[in-house]
Amino acid sequence: MEFLLEISTEEIPSSHVKLALDDLKEKFEKELDAARLPAAELRLYSTSRRLIVVGDIAERQADREETVTGPPKAVGLTADGTPTQAALGFAKSKGVAVEDLQTITSEKGEYLGFKKTVPGRPADDIIARFVPGILTSLSFPKMMRWGEGAWKFSRPVRNLFCLFGGKPVSIQVEGLASADYVTGHKIHSPQKLYPRSFKEYQGSLKENLVIIDREERRMLILNQIESRLGPLGAALYPDSELLDKLSNDVEYPYVFLGSFPEDYLNLPLEVLSTAMREGQKLFSLVKGKKQLRFFLGVADAPGDAKGFIEKGNERVLKARLEDAKFFWAQDRKISLKKRAPGLKHVLFQEKLGSYDDKVQRLKKIVAYLCEKAEAENVEKEAVWAAELCKVDLVTDMVREFPSLQGKVGGLYAGAEGLPEIVARAIYEHYQPQSLDDESPSSRPGALLSLADKLDSIVGVMGIGIQTTGSSDPFGLRRNAHGVSKIILDLPLSLSFTRLLDKVFSTYGDKLKRPKKEIVTSIQDFFKNRLRYIFEKRGFRYDLVNAALNPGIDNIYYSGLRLKALDALKSSPQFEPLILMAKRVNHILTGQPGYAVNAGLLVEKEERELHSIFSIIKQNITPMIAQGDFGQAQKMVFRIQPCLNNFFDRVLVMAEDNKLRRNRLALLQAISKVLLQIADYSQIVVEGEKPKAEK
Repeated sequence: MEFLLEISTEEIPSSHVKLALDDLKEKFEKELDAARLPAAELRLYSTSRRLIVVGDIAERQADREETVTGPPKAVGLTADGTPTQAALGFAKSKGVAVEDLQTITSEKGEYLGFKKTVPGRPADDIIARFVPGILTSLSFPKMMRWGEGAWKFSRPVRNLFCLFGGKPVSIQVEGLASADYVTGHKIHSPQKLYPRSFKEYQGSLKENLVIIDREERRMLILNQIESRLGPLGAALYPDSELLDKLSNDVEYPYVFLGSFPEDYLNLPLEVLSTAMREGQKLFSLVKGKKQLRFFLGVADAPGDAKGFIEKGNERVLKARLEDAKFFWAQDRKISLKKRAPGLKHVLFQEKLGSYDDKVQRLKKIVAYLCEKAEAENVEKEAVWAAELCKVDLVTDMVREFPSLQGKVGGLYAGAEGLPEIVARAIYEHYQPQSLDDESPSSRPGALLSLADKLDSIVGVMGIGIQTTGSSDPFGLRRNAHGVSKIILDLPLSLSFTRLLDKVFSTYGDKLKRPKKEIVTSIQDFFKNRLRYIFEKRGFRYDLVNAALNPGIDNIYYSGLRLKALDALKSSPQFEPLILMAKRVNHILTGQPGYAVNAGLLVEKEERELHSIFSIIKQNITPMIAQGDFGQAQKMVFRIQPCLNNFFDRVLVMAEDNKLRRNRLALLQAISKVLLQIADYSQIVVEGEKPKAEK
């Protein structure tokens, strides 16, 4: 039967809405399963003022058979089977005839008892009992209490509405009783509605200016934007995050067009778009790469016939742009170099020092990266950019618009007449801020971003701060994703371990945890992040594990290993090689290390194996060094026939200790070379039970 629950609230932040929907789905599925109520897949909807759960749930629990046991058989019956007083008393207390008692056999022995059918409870009764517990258990980043009740929620809950099978279900949560109605749009159509099905609920709300489907609201916004942009020949300044937020923030979207005086077009596009987005959630309009004097906004309203929404936004935006214009002029009166000493008074982290301390570390790390990345020709500019990249933190523009960090520093550097390569590196050094964001386009910018992110990771983890499932206050996951993406995109081939050593050394004695412990924890952290990145890119989890298990000292090579495995996974030679490699590993499990003695290779097949392996090793060693894992793997395919002959005709575990150890040593040498290409033991072949993902 159809189930519908609506939790009506004051406006909930969009970030809270997603958390609540995930939590609701998980908790409802768990409770329905525990209550033995079969249910079709639950569907969840939301607006800024409503959380909605819909699904088909069984009308009642299935009847179940219950066994009721009484006294032991030896106590309840005499030797000739006559019921004793114990059996008679038990039957009477349970309301059954003594003749209906059966022998119940259990692990503890034989007992007298009977089986009865327990009717399933009605679903509406069960729902009324568990829904209050679900609602009071929902958690949000910030919660509030209202009125005199003890219930805490993201925002005050104003109404509860629950239907099952077309009939209202009475629910009580911390003194709030559910109603038999819902209301339309809070401002523009607040009348009570009395739907008795989901179809009627969704339709009547839409007629009263509430669209509960987020994707439908998003498409309505995009369609209105397109119709507004057409006559202007304009485009939106890209901002998918704002579009997603606005799709959650309104119940009935209306896209309005506004304008501002042309004088403000002298401000950089980044400043204009940020001033529009922050606070007013407005879209900047561009033609090519040039800002137009127009903006688009999304209101929670059916329209704006008198232009009040448009004019109000224009008035507020003009004041914000006037502030930005003032900051732009005032900040540029003092050069970045003269402002730099102010970073000594800006705290990076209590135990790690100021931003000036961070800048001094960045200069050393960037110089090291330029050397290792064969970018010595831009080392001077990269170090120059490192010296100035954090200075915009002490400007009025960044104090007003924090999201402009880095970008506005680059803009100020350009306005000062600094070399374009320096300004570009400063501008880009926070990129990428997500896996969907682009890596810096300039080499100095990429190396500076790499240095900045690694400095934060080593410092924060070095003082013992770790991420948890719900907490990452220093953005360590985001920074690790950025580091990995830059290395893979640039690409950059270097020793990650040595790079960590360099970053560690720039901290002096500030990091109290043992160096080895810090480096190990960071490498494990990055291995998990790389696994996440590669799987998100669509690679099979077992191939990812096979590529990462040889180690991530060269992150770029880990990606090349994975691409080679993915490219060759359909080769007819691939699966037999995997099975052979697993056989080798199985034999070697628990064996100590040995060295091959060519003089002890007595059988023809082991001499042939040693010979072909030596040739293959000589050929693939430079391939591996250059990251050509595809060619190296194709070369390794050639060892398979010799390995087959070896296993078919040579007894590895010979009784002679010297022969046995020498044959194990040969397999160990082969296994060691294979592991430089990939850990084939991690790959799942058809018919093999997959390993659990970590």
